[in-house]
Amino acid sequence: MIRGLSAQQTETLTTINVLASAFSFAGSGFIVLCYLLFKELRKFSFQLVFYLSLSDLLCSFFNILGDPGKGFLCYVQGYATQFFSVASFLWTTTIAFTLHRTVVKHKTDVEELGPIFHLYVWGISLILAIIPSIGNDYGQAGAWCWVQNETVAGKVVRFITFYVPLWGAILFNGVVYFQVIRMLNYATRAMNRWGYYPLILIGSWAFGTINRIHDFVAPHEQLFWLHCLDVGTSALMGLFNSIAYGLNASVRRTLQEKTEQYWPERLYWKRVGFTKLGEVQDSELEELDNDERSFT
Repeated sequence: MIRGLSAQQTETLTTINVLASAFSFAGSGFIVLCYLLFKELRKFSFQLVFYLSLSDLLCSFFNILGDPGKGFLCYVQGYATQFFSVASFLWTTTIAFTLHRTVVKHKTDVEELGPIFHLYVWGISLILAIIPSIGNDYGQAGAWCWVQNETVAGKVVRFITFYVPLWGAILFNGVVYFQVIRMLNYATRAMNRWGYYPLILIGSWAFGTINRIHDFVAPHEQLFWLHCLDVGTSALMGLFNSIAYGLNASVRRTLQEKTEQYWPERLYWKRVGFTKLGEVQDSELEELDNDERSFT
């Protein structure tokens, strides 16, 4: 139970975490399934989205476990949540870097960087997951298991191993996408797609960061509403990522083609409506897709 909150409030937070994680699990799972089913999507750019979604999928899976209590399962949940959460936001930096290198630097060697990306993401994620285990800091963190925050040392470890690299990734993505948008001469239209990529991480973890800072400043004054926003937005990150990164023009086009192939003739009028919707969405990105072909 979270110190300063009642047992009922803590149980409510666990429920919010499980439900929101279930939505993220479904969204991420859909993108992973699309990648595995449709060979035409298996290009380098969407591989990065696949690994992002896979990280979100596994993180959401362990969150769905709820509050496993104490013991081995609690340790597994804490370790896995830390590892895959870090991996998730690190994969967003590889996507930002790839887009910047393609659009701004006009380089075509991004596929050669694949092994480096894997070493970078999984290596750093592993290191940041091991550090809390050295001090035995994994355990009950209130409504679930993660890096414990009952002691000052635990709070510091959580900041160093999660929130500091998280906001480093947010800053990097923000600077990179600003340069990409500025490079293009139609920033307003670019913002429709790329401008909110960095906002996903900000929106998912802003309340969590505020909550951690508040916990440092006033550890005995817990705000239940802030905890609810913290848990809800962070657990939905997988869903947000799947919509923003996964449902791009290539995925929509592929789904449209498969739908037209298997849609019953008697439902033709519905198929036409779906087709027109896809055409409208794709037309909005047509010019941008010519410049960022790797991400369509």
